[in-house]
Amino acid sequence: MDDGRPLFQQIAEQIEGAILDGSLAADGQVPSTNELAAFHRINPATAAKGINQLVTDGILYKKRGIGMFVATDARERVLERRREAFGRDFVKPLLVEARRLGLSAEDVKKLIEKGGQE
Repeated sequence: MDDGRPLFQQIAEQIEGAILDGSLAADGQVPSTNELAAFHRINPATAAKGINQLVTDGILYKKRGIGMFVATDARERVLERRREAFGRDFVKPLLVEARRLGLSAEDVKKLIEKGGQE
């Protein structure tokens, strides 16, 4: 599971991915921090940090004494945040490099349409 990013962040992104692919539906219960910790062989506090980040972001909500659940609008929130990150993390650097190479936006569009093959 370790890809160099903090484990709690990877846990949060894994849950977000399950929300996006429909594995976790709106108002569905998410695995407990102890279940996540046991599955990934990490400290429960680390799993809890990932879960709590999603609560702070409005992706999950807590039902006292029962557990954590997916917010009704969680999928839309995750999509919005990931789309913004996609533009910032991938598209912007792509366009900067394209300009360095003398490629126009139209050239980049054509490359994308061809699947990156010239």
